[in-house]
Amino acid sequence: MATNGGIIGKLNQASFGKCAVSSKTSSGTFTATNPGTRAGQVLIVSGGGGSGSFGGGGAGGAKVFPSLPIPSSGVAVTIGGGGAGPCGSPNANGISTSFGSSSTTGGGKGGLEGSAPNPAPATGGPGGSGGGAGIGDFPTSTVSGGTAVCGEGNPGGGFTSPGGAAGGGGAGAVGQNGQSPFNPGSCGEADGGAGLDITPFFGAAPQPIYLSNGTGVGATATGIIAGGGGSGGLQNWSLQAGEGGTGGGGNGAAGTFPGGAGTAYSGRANSGGGGGAGDAAGSPKGAGGSGVVIVKELNKASGVWSMQSQFSAKSQGTWPKAGFGPVSFDYLVVAGGGGGFGDVGGGGGAGGYRTSFPGGTKTTLGCGAYTITVGAGGATSTSYPGVGAGTPSIFQCITSAGGGKGGNNSVANATNSAGGSGGGTGHQGGTGGTGNTPPTSPAQGTSGGGYPGTGTGNYGGSGGGGASEAGQVAPTGEASSSGARGGAGSPNSITGSSLSYAGGGGGGRYVACTGAGSPCGTGGAGGNASGAGTAGTTNRGGGGGGGDSGPNGGGQGGPGVVIIQFPAAKIPAVSVAPGSNTISTTPGGAGVATFTVTGTLTVG
Repeated sequence: MATNGGIIGKLNQASFGKCAVSSKTSSGTFTATNPGTRAGQVLIVSGGGGSGSFGGGGAGGAKVFPSLPIPSSGVAVTIGGGGAGPCGSPNANGISTSFGSSSTTGGGKGGLEGSAPNPAPATGGPGGSGGGAGIGDFPTSTVSGGTAVCGEGNPGGGFTSPGGAAGGGGAGAVGQNGQSPFNPGSCGEADGGAGLDITPFFGAAPQPIYLSNGTGVGATATGIIAGGGGSGGLQNWSLQAGEGGTGGGGNGAAGTFPGGAGTAYSGRANSGGGGGAGDAAGSPKGAGGSGVVIVKELNKASGVWSMQSQFSAKSQGTWPKAGFGPVSFDYLVVAGGGGGFGDVGGGGGAGGYRTSFPGGTKTTLGCGAYTITVGAGGATSTSYPGVGAGTPSIFQCITSAGGGKGGNNSVANATNSAGGSGGGTGHQGGTGGTGNTPPTSPAQGTSGGGYPGTGTGNYGGSGGGGASEAGQVAPTGEASSSGARGGAGSPNSITGSSLSYAGGGGGGRYVACTGAGSPCGTGGAGGNASGAGTAGTTNRGGGGGGGDSGPNGGGQGGPGVVIIQFPAAKIPAVSVAPGSNTISTTPGGAGVATFTVTGTLTVG
């Protein structure tokens, strides 16, 4: 006999009534609007970082907490203010925002104008998202942007000295790097990183949290919040100001030197946006935008609901989903490979290779949407400095650095670049690019092959470094002309099939080629008897091969890939976008999300 009056249904864990969404823009107590509310999905955004002289402020930390308790007495809320940026005042980090015992971190301050030999003032400040580096001329120095808190934001951009200023990091993307050289040069316009798209969590407009755009700040009307601040610039130094990242980041000032101060914009209020940078002409520095708390109420009620009510609620999308506890994910993150140089150039270094599979430390994710960045392969050229390094691939806190570019064929420019794996040196000598840069443990790559001699002899290019082996050194001697092979990649079976990733590109040759085929791993082969170097394998992160004499171009670096494996039971709860990314299963039944282009992983 039925004990519920004959109504057939299941015990409800959370009622399917309207889930009210509201924002809190000032400190105080949050009280639920719907009776029966016991928990909420909560976005906590801290204040954005103040800008520096040229360096954009980092966005405040932004994080969605899937379920936080909301007692009937309410929850204490503290809204963090943005970091200071007025003219004459020291710039400052943003202030933390809290909802009860949960909080995020204020945005990092932007870097200042430094002076040799000390680059420290130009370094971006750490925070929820890091501040962008300032500006300066420091011999052989790389000035970094501020670091970010994992799960809350992204690092600020940096520059290689001498260089222009960088944009602050945003909750959804890293700040743009400043270009080098800055004087003279056509650099600047380093934008702040884009913010976090919150529409998957709180719905589309109209909502009180989606505000119209303001003058000089990144738009929030699209439902994006916590953008980084843009860099400052001096127009007569060919430094244009950067734009604030979408999500309330402030635009940088564009002045002239001396005397012509530009206008730096503050981050938007209650967006957590980073402040737009000032310039050296005396313009005020933009302050960071204040933080915000957004709550989606999750009602909890006891009782039994009829099948008709359940069907209606599910059709309208208001029936609650089962809870999704934290899940451990294996990962393989491979960055884009570096391009190989043409006309007897060095092979490109492989993109950085970082993995937890098998047997490493996994990453734990809860319900939410996560941005996955897939690095592009570096371009190639026969003219200096057109060949390019690969770009990073990013999954949560795991960043694999792009592969270093191959070296030029001249004595002066043969030295190549560092990266996940370093590029190989070109014809006529030079130093192989350093691998595992920046350093990770375990190492994400190896160094490119160098060449001990200099001169005008007919020498080949050296190979780019691979994930498991350094790039090989080209043979020495006037009569030797062969290109050296690239370093081998690493095999991985995270997809269920073993494939090799992140092989270095082979060096270009002068007369004969020994860099072709399997010895180059997944990187491109060196130039052959009639032409250009081979491109690195697509979505394996291989380095491009150096071209032969002619001149013929080198090969482009191969794009990277991000692959994520998760338990079979969670396959229905995991999706990817856009459609070119895929979900598959291993022979053992585990789920595999493969990202060949930048996109979104949604869990829950």
